[in-house]
Amino acid sequence: MAGRGLSRAVGGLARAIGVSLGLRTGVVVGGFKNALNAVVGSRKSRVGLAVILAYVALAILAPFISPYSPYETDINSILQPPSPQHLFGTDDAGRDLFTENMYAISTSLIVGLFATLVTILVGTVVGLVSGYYGGVVDEVLMRITDFLLIVPPVMLMIVIGSLLGSSLLNIILVIGLLNWSPIARVIRSMVLTVKEWPFVEASRSMGAVDRLIMFKHIFPIVAPVVFANSMLSVANAIFSHAALVFLGVGNINDISWGTILHFAYTSGSFTAGYWWYFTPPGLMLLGLVLGFMLLGVGLEEVYNPKLRSSISV
Repeated sequence: MAGRGLSRAVGGLARAIGVSLGLRTGVVVGGFKNALNAVVGSRKSRVGLAVILAYVALAILAPFISPYSPYETDINSILQPPSPQHLFGTDDAGRDLFTENMYAISTSLIVGLFATLVTILVGTVVGLVSGYYGGVVDEVLMRITDFLLIVPPVMLMIVIGSLLGSSLLNIILVIGLLNWSPIARVIRSMVLTVKEWPFVEASRSMGAVDRLIMFKHIFPIVAPVVFANSMLSVANAIFSHAALVFLGVGNINDISWGTILHFAYTSGSFTAGYWWYFTPPGLMLLGLVLGFMLLGVGLEEVYNPKLRSSISV
């Protein structure tokens, strides 16, 4: 079930973004073909994509490669070190840590993808509207954006997450709604230039409505940069989710790396030397985050060649 849910999440992300922004299916498909070409053109992107695909494969195959359930406890196998029976050892309830870590991949990917979907939708709309209209609208939206950029997002996530509740949907919404400001800033800066281009002026003079100009003419120009930034947003969302659950904001009954690290800390494993309890989830979290970061940075280098002179390949 987790594998099928993950596949639907990945497969529907692009279509959901396009439909939500009012784009034709052809525009979305064409944009992702260009994105695929960009991935092929960057070594960082290729490495990042390979890492991500490896994690996706593990998430899909988790029910088949582990003989245990992530909720199955065994009081006779509490805090056992790695062995042929338990590759990553067991936790303080006797659960198989290899199984828990495999199932945690699905949770992290689903949170990362859907939180990023919220981030892209809000950030794109704010950036387009702010850059296109300017004036008072721009001032108000940018002051809100500046506030979210200045205030540490984790603090706001903890406060709002505690008020809304610990469900996975609430955590996704909190992460997504508090991480859109960087994308909005980037889009606004591009729209300020693109809206002065001749074909945009021609559309405006022919009586095209603002919504048509913004989403049919301007958005396809800025879409590659949005896509590159979305990969970085996925990495940020995955890390934020783990941090929130570790701090107790979130449902600790969900199988996630944050949950494993939370119980590893509360059980005293950090000080007792049970390294197998906290090391694998920490390394797997780091690996997935780095995968998305490499993909995002690689795409940014392709779409913005100026970065290549300051970032070694």
